[in-house]
Amino acid sequence: MKIFSVVIENFRGIQSAKLVLPDHAVLIGDNNTGKSSVFEAIDLALGPDRLSRRPPVDEHDFYQGRYLPIPNPDAPEGAEPAPAPKITVEVTITNLSPEQEARFGANVAWLNTATGDFYREANPAGVDVAEIKAALRVTFVGQYDPDEDDFVGNSYFTRSLSEDDTPASFSKKDKQHCGFLFLRSLRTGSRALSLEHGSLLDIILRLKEIRPQMWEGTIGTLAAFDVASDPAIGISGVLESIDKALKKYVPREWGVKPHLKVSNLTREHLRKVITAFIATGAGDHAAPFFRQGTGTINMLVLAMLSQIAEDKQNVIFAMEEAETAIPPYAQKRIVHELRKLSAQSLFTSHSPYVLEEFSLDETVILSRSDNGQLSQSKIDLPESIKHKRYRQDFRTRFCEGLLSRRVLIAEGATEAASFPVVARRLAELNPATYVSLEALGVCVIDAGSETQIADLGALYKSLGKRTFALCDKQSDAAKAAIEAQVECLFMHDEKGMIFAPPAVSDYTPRYVISI
Repeated sequence: MKIFSVVIENFRGIQSAKLVLPDHAVLIGDNNTGKSSVFEAIDLALGPDRLSRRPPVDEHDFYQGRYLPIPNPDAPEGAEPAPAPKITVEVTITNLSPEQEARFGANVAWLNTATGDFYREANPAGVDVAEIKAALRVTFVGQYDPDEDDFVGNSYFTRSLSEDDTPASFSKKDKQHCGFLFLRSLRTGSRALSLEHGSLLDIILRLKEIRPQMWEGTIGTLAAFDVASDPAIGISGVLESIDKALKKYVPREWGVKPHLKVSNLTREHLRKVITAFIATGAGDHAAPFFRQGTGTINMLVLAMLSQIAEDKQNVIFAMEEAETAIPPYAQKRIVHELRKLSAQSLFTSHSPYVLEEFSLDETVILSRSDNGQLSQSKIDLPESIKHKRYRQDFRTRFCEGLLSRRVLIAEGATEAASFPVVARRLAELNPATYVSLEALGVCVIDAGSETQIADLGALYKSLGKRTFALCDKQSDAAKAAIEAQVECLFMHDEKGMIFAPPAVSDYTPRYVISI
């Protein structure tokens, strides 16, 4: 099972988007591009526990906070008002298992995975083509209900929205058969090893069909245990004095004799208070699991989710920021383990150690326009940049540019190293006039030579980046080639660089030398 495509409208910062996803993918882009919103949108449609939250969406989940009908001042009097904006998320799932095809049979369509079009011909033999596969479409619809003055939302089989009088709900049981697991970037682990309904441990026990018959025995044991009943402690004496005071005002039949218990002795409360302890080191001391280090909690949550993936087999695993509080070797391990465990794994990341584990076809570059149009791009290397060089120089030359919105391509190492430092120093000396390149969101890329500037500019321009270039004096032909690929070219009138140490030390102001 895998997500073939997702179409999003009016969700958070995304007015519209259509993404086609490979079997395994990493979504990359600058902050606030919409990477997390894509995962959250998929979770609305496929997440089994997401819609248990009430309301499922709120004011800020709508694009620009617009959920009421937008009045049209030019509309004639008495005309029907424009419909209120709705959040819609349509997810198309392919590679269904035989069990899934049998369960969702009436709602299964046939998709040409080469073109993205659905097969609609009357000839049944046409679906035997290799590119045409069984697919399931699910749509989440969220909107404002003026009658209830609240927000409502639900997932439906997409086919039923247009073909049936009453849309067929894509229920929680249906979602559990699809198996979408989402690990957010804020992984506190506060409920991971608890027995609360919906916790990771509870899900694992349910998948293994384990129903611990422990509550009656536990409640009976705790009921027989009085907290601080020893008179030497002093608390029991205080409680007895309260009991005597109560008897002055109420008859015995009303119930008196206060005493302390460990909990309120109900199954639900015990589910919340029972906590797993984990050893903190080589010794015997143990602490609650949520008091472990951030990285340990992240790995604990991941390990439990991987256990769920192992038990469910045909699952889709989405994970934000795999690098959070995790060393590089563990980041790589996470990527490879999840790829093995899941039918499809989706990541977001800002770590070069994670990004380099994905091929060019598995790297999805996201960019968002000012009017909320989210688009995807793929990396097409120019002929002058061989794939071997791309892999070798990924961490030092390509990664930062892929993660930025603005790229300054410098001719060589001298310019790439000096310009950020000079800009930073000028911002310190005169912050009213100058700003550092980092504050402007500009990353500096070393092109390696002047002949590579145009090709690198074309590469980043094709990915939706704002590109700039910095170089020595060029020939008219080279200058024209560079200007065709960048937004602005900064070229000085001299060729090369002359280094004069005596002049630098004698005449350069001291604060410049200190740079």
